[in-house]
Amino acid sequence: MLRFRRLRSLQKFVSVHASVYNHFNQERHLYSRENFKLNCTAALAEWRQLGAV
Repeated sequence: MLRFRRLRSLQKFVSVHASVYNHFNQERHLYSRENFKLNCTAALAEWRQLGAV
């Protein structure tokens, strides 16, 4: 938090970070490698689709 000079920029970063983190946080230790890779691929495809709009 010390690197942000303005509270507004910190809030902007945190809101973007939270949405990205929640989208890609798959709790890897709970899945097999195969399922983890499938879930990551699906999440990345959805993220790219949202970014293209």
